[in-house]
Amino acid sequence: MKRINPKVDALLSKPEWQEERKKLRALLLDCRLDEEVKWGKLCYSFQNNNVALIFGMKAYCALGFFKGSLLKDPEGILVAPGEHSQAMRQIRFTGAHEIDAMQETLKAYLHKAIEVEKAGLVVDFKEKHELQYPEEFQQALEGNAALKAAFEALTPGRQRGYILHFSGAKQSSTRTSRIEKCVPGILQGKGFNDR
Repeated sequence: MKRINPKVDALLSKPEWQEERKKLRALLLDCRLDEEVKWGKLCYSFQNNNVALIFGMKAYCALGFFKGSLLKDPEGILVAPGEHSQAMRQIRFTGAHEIDAMQETLKAYLHKAIEVEKAGLVVDFKEKHELQYPEEFQQALEGNAALKAAFEALTPGRQRGYILHFSGAKQSSTRTSRIEKCVPGILQGKGFNDR
């Protein structure tokens, strides 16, 4: 049975993408999903499994699907939020009229996402086993047992986030600087994008 979280009011009162958030929220609640606030976003789950979230960016408002890569996309409307995204897919909107025009399609995608959860399907994160640690980070891990233990305790996604950040630097000095700046967060068990 759907639950409405009163803490959502603060997010819905923000002027950015207000009408779009409200329309998407109505669709998600109509699909009998539970509502929470996670990561500062409206998050919807089925039997305690995250299914979708609503969030606003500067140029668009989006409906994101946590396991979107497992969804069939006959309409060709799902996009990966970034080049390294493995699971998340989103549908982007620049106005409430687009949501109105796509209501039935959006409901169909939401029902597919719920079916993915019912079936217990999981995304195969192939790249988590294929991570190439930069030499500078490998040396930092070998020289600091606490750092190595803390890094290994992170979730695969958090590990991947750090490795992508470190590897994105072209120069060794930049990689070293990035690693040094991230050590406190790793030791605290935080991911690269965690606040």
